[in-house]
Amino acid sequence: MKYTTSCASALLMLAMGLPAQAQFAKPEDAIKYRKASFTVMAAHFGRLGAMANGRAPYDAKAAADNADVVATLAKLPWAAFGEGTDKGDTRAKPEIWKESAKYKEAADKMQAEIVKLNTAAKAGNIDALKAAFGPAAASCKACHDNFRKD
Repeated sequence: MKYTTSCASALLMLAMGLPAQAQFAKPEDAIKYRKASFTVMAAHFGRLGAMANGRAPYDAKAAADNADVVATLAKLPWAAFGEGTDKGDTRAKPEIWKESAKYKEAADKMQAEIVKLNTAAKAGNIDALKAAFGPAAASCKACHDNFRKD
């Protein structure tokens, strides 16, 4: 019984420590992480856009798969905009930190639109994908326009 309790306690302590391990050792690590997240997200989002805009044949399974990836990745980069990540190899504008509430609102809007896009992609219908893609793309563009250097 003591062994089981000890194991359970050890697992609980390990699980509680995971969020701390998710922190970035250096600001450069956070910048690399968020850039990688956005790069992969953009690749999969672009595949959806190609289908929605008729530049690639519509494939319901591929649309659903790509939308799943985008929906997952849309949650990742935000934690990597911490202290010190405004300098270095980044295209992030200072407004991200100066207007953090506005930035969070834009990030939340984008994530909400991506959820809608993911739902539409799973419908297996090109018209649903087209209808959801435009607002999702607009939410991405709004963030780029306001918070990303060219």
